[in-house]
Amino acid sequence: MADATAQATRCGFVALIGAPNAGKSTLLNALVGSKISIVTPKVQTTRALIRGIAMAGAAQLIFVDTPGIFAPRRRLDRAMVGSAWGSTQDADIVALLIDSQKGAQEDEEAILRGLADVRAPKVLVLNKIDLIEKPKLLALAQSLNERMSLEATFMISARSGDGVGDLKTFFAAHVPPGPWLYPEDQISDAPLRQLAAEITREKLYLRLHQELPYQSTVETEVWKELKDGAVRIEQTIYVERESQRKIVLGKGGQTIKAIGAAARADIAAAIEHPVHLFLFVKVREGWGDDPERYREMGLEFPRE
Repeated sequence: MADATAQATRCGFVALIGAPNAGKSTLLNALVGSKISIVTPKVQTTRALIRGIAMAGAAQLIFVDTPGIFAPRRRLDRAMVGSAWGSTQDADIVALLIDSQKGAQEDEEAILRGLADVRAPKVLVLNKIDLIEKPKLLALAQSLNERMSLEATFMISARSGDGVGDLKTFFAAHVPPGPWLYPEDQISDAPLRQLAAEITREKLYLRLHQELPYQSTVETEVWKELKDGAVRIEQTIYVERESQRKIVLGKGGQTIKAIGAAARADIAAAIEHPVHLFLFVKVREGWGDDPERYREMGLEFPRE
């Protein structure tokens, strides 16, 4: 707390936007220093805006990890993309994250056009620099800087942490002066029930990303704090078809047991309490058209 009293505090919102799998969730976790957001090889797995909170000297940085911006085809897609663009409206800084290996493809081109209407200062973050030759990286940076007004350009590897410290320092110096909005030791404003559901959903995708469509969801139904300090958590994994339910359960229930074991360990680490986790799998046909499911994920329900 000494740093904060010695100099004026700063506090601001930083929106991380980009195409699916640009590395936004990995970067958010690296900036915060803890697992806040779901990280899987499957695209479009971040649905709701998850705020990660990081301290950098006298500055409190509130990061918004948005769903990837892509060409929406289904109702859930439209809700996710609308949520991502909405995050830029109130941000103090918008950080455009681009997979430097892929460069500016169709989804990135659409984002560049949309950013023309965003008033907040914009920063370019070229990610995965360990996977591209330096001349190509510099050419990409120059091309993007010529196309839009940028406050700064950073070249990082969110996975290894290379360059992340410099990026965080920049954010800390450029968010506006003001009081902190959260306690110093808080790392997310996502309710613990939601965070636990996100962790289980991550394990589900890591285990089954080739077999299971991303229209599955996890809901925390029971959260009971026990007398011994442990927490009993009951969650339901909802899928759209019986065939998907069988995939999640696996032969003799082996798949669901492995998902549960991995999720339990991460949830216990996140909440710093022992966890008894019970998972159930149910078929809920057409849940992608149910407004209540969208509200639970923190998304606006698109009427069309």
